Amino acid sequence: MISALFKNSHLGLWAKTNGLVIVLLALGAVLLTRFVSWSSLQVARYLERQVRDQVSGGLVPSEHSKHARALVQAGEWAVNGLVYFVAGLLILTRFGVPLTTLVAPATVAGVALGFGAQRVVQDLLAGFFLFAERQYGFGDVIRLSVPGQTPGTSGTVEELTLRTTKLRTVNGELVIIPNGQIVQATNLSRDWSRVVIDIPLPADYDLDQATELLRSAADELTSDDEWKDLLLEEPTVLGVESIDVGYYQLRLTARTLPAKQWEVGRELRRRIALAFQRAGIDPPRSILTNADEPA
Repeated sequence: MISALFKNSHLGLWAKTNGLVIVLLALGAVLLTRFVSWSSLQVARYLERQVRDQVSGGLVPSEHSKHARALVQAGEWAVNGLVYFVAGLLILTRFGVPLTTLVAPATVAGVALGFGAQRVVQDLLAGFFLFAERQYGFGDVIRLSVPGQTPGTSGTVEELTLRTTKLRTVNGELVIIPNGQIVQATNLSRDWSRVVIDIPLPADYDLDQATELLRSAADELTSDDEWKDLLLEEPTVLGVESIDVGYYQLRLTARTLPAKQWEVGRELRRRIALAFQRAGIDPPRSILTNADEPA
């Protein structure tokens, strides 16, 4: 009896017509956004596999591939938002709400949101210029400075959208920074990188011998097939960088492929320590580097 009444009632007729369409619209929107997300993931994986820097022999991603990956992520975010927006409008029309009647409320709501969502708009505009200027992309090692934070946050870019940048720090933390809050972006892996190693030595060390040991360690690294492809030029011993009471400081630098300065720096420090040990000299108290290490 109840089913018969429902079947012949206005509610039943609406459920079989507009109600069914609403369910299909909602389901279609969900399925379409899932497909967009899956497609963007496949494209991103393809770019990661196929697009490599020809100059570096595929050792590091090219700037084109990193920018393309970031565009894929932003495109996914924008398309999914558009799908849900259109689906919402179509569902409202099925409820009998004329779209023309939404103009006035939308205007008032737009003004209210304009005051309340200024930060969101600021984030979106900042994100647009990040993409347009190609300041950094997926996989870049960067340092971002925001107001009231010193020093900035360093890490590897895991995701970049129009609104936020997600960084993975060396400790494994995922830091999400709104693009509108970024006041300075330092790209540590654009085009090429440099490792700078400072070696403090007591004043009674033989300066010429210490310099020769550094050059020997640098030459060993340059002639090693495992490491020479990461170097863009031979490591250089610049000489005495500073003199203080009781010790002086030698500096060695090396230009490397993007984001490879940390690997090269660790290996150089290891070879320097071994060179001092082989010469029967106590290793320096500390070997300093001025680079931020990524995740």
